[in-house]
Amino acid sequence: MADETKSLARREFLRRGLAGTAGLCAAAAAGAAMRGASAQSAMVWQIDPHLCIQCGQCMTHCVLEPSAVKCVHTYAMCGYCKLCFGYFQPGAAALTSSAENQMCPTGAIRRTFIEAPYYEYSIDEALCTGCGKCVKGCNTFGNGSLHLQILRDLCVDCNECAIARSCPADAIRRVPAGQAYLMKSSHGPAPAPAAKTPTDA
Repeated sequence: MADETKSLARREFLRRGLAGTAGLCAAAAAGAAMRGASAQSAMVWQIDPHLCIQCGQCMTHCVLEPSAVKCVHTYAMCGYCKLCFGYFQPGAAALTSSAENQMCPTGAIRRTFIEAPYYEYSIDEALCTGCGKCVKGCNTFGNGSLHLQILRDLCVDCNECAIARSCPADAIRRVPAGQAYLMKSSHGPAPAPAAKTPTDA
């Protein structure tokens, strides 16, 4: 009788242990699924380069100083021009890198000779303030390969973006974190996110 009682106690112990382990595994799986769903549904602020009017608000209204907004360059669109209107002031005295000839007030654009007549233009993010002057020049006289984006490694993801509140063109919107950049292309505007239906909620 004592052996039978011990055997029953052992079986009950094992049954409870296995049930507890299964419960822990299910809880861990549910937690991982929730974290995955949360990561997929996370939204971040970004500038739609096709709506941006280079008003200068990104430089002055970001909570960070300097702003988390920087000029970026779509090299595939660039003409590598000798006379780049994102780099040079209109009516520049000479096509040299002298400060008085440059569009950028902080010298954040680097001009590198490739071969006649081509030059490459790159952005020094540490010097860029997000003023948009180079972008305005590139969009007015060039092909628009320069544009503004909120750099994700700098942005602190304010619940309500101060720049978005002040943007006169409503160019700043929430985008999925997995597609955090709206890079400019010659294919036209980036599509707006689909509106949620009641079944998505």
